Amino acid sequence: MQIESSLKKTPLYQNHCTLNARMVDFGGWLMPVQYDGILSEYEQCRKSCALFDISHMGEIMFKGDLVKDGLDRVVTCSLQDLKVGASRYGLMLNDEGGVVDDLIIFCISKKEFLLVVNAANIKKDFDYLKSHLVSPNAISDISNITAKLDLQGPLARDVLKEIVPGIENLKYFSFDTFNILGQESIISRTGYTGELGYEIFLDFDHAKDVWEKLLDDPRVGPAGLGARDILRTEMAYSLYGHEITDEISPLEAGLSRFIYLDKKFIGSDSISGQSKAGLKRKIIYFVSETRRSPRHGQMLYDENHAEIGIVTSGVFSPFMEKGIGIGLINVDIQLLSDKIFFGNEKSLAAADLVKKPFLKNGSLKK
Repeated sequence: MQIESSLKKTPLYQNHCTLNARMVDFGGWLMPVQYDGILSEYEQCRKSCALFDISHMGEIMFKGDLVKDGLDRVVTCSLQDLKVGASRYGLMLNDEGGVVDDLIIFCISKKEFLLVVNAANIKKDFDYLKSHLVSPNAISDISNITAKLDLQGPLARDVLKEIVPGIENLKYFSFDTFNILGQESIISRTGYTGELGYEIFLDFDHAKDVWEKLLDDPRVGPAGLGARDILRTEMAYSLYGHEITDEISPLEAGLSRFIYLDKKFIGSDSISGQSKAGLKRKIIYFVSETRRSPRHGQMLYDENHAEIGIVTSGVFSPFMEKGIGIGLINVDIQLLSDKIFFGNEKSLAAADLVKKPFLKNGSLKK
């Protein structure tokens, strides 16, 4: 109980308890990992519509000039050509080219940007920005007053347009301000599941009303972090602390398309050096020959059972009906085939290398 009391709670904590959610520590927050069951919540998202409480995520507001105040210099993606009402995925790096965090940047106006960062990194990211921006006072941390709900699934548009007229006009990775149950809120067509979906940014005190209204719809069910991890892994989306860390570069993680080397950013010299010299590690994707799932931190082996790398993420995939995994291996390893093994020296399981994503027929861009 003492540990639980030290954790932050979202404004929907009591709602989760009423739904008999199993709560866990995630990034310093007490969060629902599952309600009725991880697999049923997964199916809810893939086939109908799931509602996630993601209020633990961090929101940092930047107000100022992109170049003069230094925001453009601290992210790997291009911001100067980002249009108002559009968002973009990017990364913040350290001087060695490791990932401080990944984030999505929303262009509210040419002088105002919303940065959405990972829950466990809020303080680290805020301190990083304060120390690297030309104008440290250009940012404010609004995480503790901003709730975030993710409505995801092939029926998400049909559900949301009944209470938010005009939402059906949003294009992928765009956003706007909408009136939802009497409050103006930012809603974006983004997500982390591989399905059509929306992210809703709300005041803390308004989240409960919107959560309950959406769950009144029989097409919608609550889903926790357990289902969310399977959903994102099937799409081969990176997770901070797994595929990307302070010691793993975005090039090693297969995220080169989010690196704009035609501009200078923190870590750009190191990234350029890695690109020219060649990488020491590379990301791989693999499917178990059975239902056995790889686990984060397990070792990877070649056909001769020689150690070649490490598992960064692994789950059982209902779509594949097998275990699936993501890993980092040494690039100087010459694999004889697409066959690898995961586990440990006493218990190995065979797997086959594949191309990402594992799931290719979702409703993401419909």
